[in-house]
Amino acid sequence: MHFVEAKGILTGTGDYCGMNIYRGCTHGCIYCDSRSRCYRFDHPFEDVAVKRNAPALLEQALRAKKRRCVIGTGSMSDPYMPCEASLGLTRSCLEIIHRYGFGASVQTKSDLVLRDIDLLEAIHRSAKCVVQMTLTTYDDGLCRILEPGVCNTRRRIEVLAALRERGIPTVVWLTPILPYLNDTEENVLAILEECARVGVRGVIDFGMGMTLRDGDREYYYAALDRHFPGLKERYIREYGNAYQLPSPRAGALRALFQKICRENGLLSTPEACFRFIGELPEPCPQTSLFAP
Repeated sequence: MHFVEAKGILTGTGDYCGMNIYRGCTHGCIYCDSRSRCYRFDHPFEDVAVKRNAPALLEQALRAKKRRCVIGTGSMSDPYMPCEASLGLTRSCLEIIHRYGFGASVQTKSDLVLRDIDLLEAIHRSAKCVVQMTLTTYDDGLCRILEPGVCNTRRRIEVLAALRERGIPTVVWLTPILPYLNDTEENVLAILEECARVGVRGVIDFGMGMTLRDGDREYYYAALDRHFPGLKERYIREYGNAYQLPSPRAGALRALFQKICRENGLLSTPEACFRFIGELPEPCPQTSLFAP
């Protein structure tokens, strides 16, 4: 971990702006796209760059904004990595979002998000807050291989249930689906049934597969060699250097996905989920004590 002074913090305009308080990650997920060379990391991925001036930059940006929007974080680096427990930069940014009346969307795999459940609830009451959680496999043993530095899926489902109890809406990313690893009907069904049970608002799927780019591909293949000997060679034979790697079971898995989502009233397209995340309700007008 090392500290940097960032020049800016928000990207995007309109109803949704994004920020990354950290750059890099220590979760160790073997499939992480953020490792890809196209993102031009100039330091080891696990040596997390901490934007220590993120709260000050965020306050400056929100003070200058003419209208409210949803501020999202976590698309590139999890805002609740272990270092956040002591640094508290994510919480500081959420406090600023709440103070200025903006909405928030947090994407994470960590149960550390529960530390801030009071603040997330307050943001949702005054504007809107959505927590997005990634779930890839219901198998604890496989989860320890795919996502070695983060809590398992069952714990993440407990987090989703706790958020729901506080009235905070949630969206699940059912991605990536890794060919020959977690691409079974049993796995997808188990996760979707839990999503329905704990009342998530929607589930995001990008076609029941995964993506690989330079940098990410090498790291993923090295993990396959360690844990699943011979599987890398199968990937190379079937996919070559393709960017998109759909599961050979994608058709059946998509049909199951649509069926379960339809039966349980879950948003089931990325467009519908992103629209829900980005929609910020109009603030309630103040009622005068002297109104007739």
